[in-house]
Amino acid sequence: MIITLKANAPREAADFVVEQALRFEGVSPRVHRFSGAGGEVIEVHLVGDTQKVPERLFADLPAVRRVVRVSQKYRLIGRHGATEAEVGFTYNDVRFDESEVVLCAGLCAVDTLEHVDATMRAVAAMGLRTTRMGAYKPRTSPYDFQGLGKDCLPWVFEAAGRHGIRVVSMEVCDIRHMEEIRAALEASGQATGVMLQIGTRNAQNFELLKAAGQQKVLPVLFKRGMGITLEESLNAVEYVASEGQPNIVFCLRGVKSHLGDPHRNLVDFAHVPVVRAQTRLPVCVDPSHSVGRLRIMPDGIPEMFHAAGQGVLTGASMVLVDLHPDPHQALCDGPQALALDWLPRLHDYVQRVRACYEDLLKSSVPVAPDHRRDLR
Repeated sequence: MIITLKANAPREAADFVVEQALRFEGVSPRVHRFSGAGGEVIEVHLVGDTQKVPERLFADLPAVRRVVRVSQKYRLIGRHGATEAEVGFTYNDVRFDESEVVLCAGLCAVDTLEHVDATMRAVAAMGLRTTRMGAYKPRTSPYDFQGLGKDCLPWVFEAAGRHGIRVVSMEVCDIRHMEEIRAALEASGQATGVMLQIGTRNAQNFELLKAAGQQKVLPVLFKRGMGITLEESLNAVEYVASEGQPNIVFCLRGVKSHLGDPHRNLVDFAHVPVVRAQTRLPVCVDPSHSVGRLRIMPDGIPEMFHAAGQGVLTGASMVLVDLHPDPHQALCDGPQALALDWLPRLHDYVQRVRACYEDLLKSSVPVAPDHRRDLR
């Protein structure tokens, strides 16, 4: 059972809900706080044998907005039928929600200080405040470049602070990597912020997922597992949330298939509205790893742009893209990395598609809430 309090309800109201819940044997209340667009939202989750707990006990309280009995698998991240559910969070002054699209472009793998500085300068020049910087790189072959690791963290964070980059998306493959990132951030004087990225190869590394959830400071970007079902991936995200970290972005990055070319992975961006309907997570799309190469289409627009547009047009609120000053020198995924001079064009494309999406929301296309049903 989930008891959602009204926005900015006094914390004493949550204490009272907890006190009432503890009257029932076998019921354990857990308080979760979410930073929503309308302010802080408090939810009290009752875990255990809640069948004997009457909904009316909480529904009649003045501070309570909604009481839901949860039968779905995704207890914490699930939308549970609430169309107006709060989505997203704010971290280091950057808002991750459904109100706009965050373009996060940067190095798939950090290689040199010069490339880091040039990339962040280009990102900042576009007014963007997020980037990706891969310090730890799991690779299919043990002989491929594995990333510079903790040695590059001091100058990556210093450069981010100097260029006004507020959030760096950085993949972690081991609990030790989280500790190294936190230590380097502290040593930098918190020059920037980090979003911990759980890569597709670690989508079911449950100890890593638990550790990401147990730390309460750094938000998490979870990439869908390349060879597992959407349900399995969402359950993996639930591992993170169940350990106490609610600030999570779900990223679609394509899945493995036997269908082969033309793309590196089978583009799964049609699942953007599916994830949005089932969860309260902001949804990100990664066209770089989905398409896997740069190719200009007959209309003169890069294929990767069109893939990104498919996600944005269905409500994705973040786009993750590989960017490099010289893709031919990139030590990881160079063939799919955009050169810096393509960034303004991608930014313009994403904004135009987002404007189209917002225009559709104002039109007659959306169905009224009382008519939401399967179309036959």
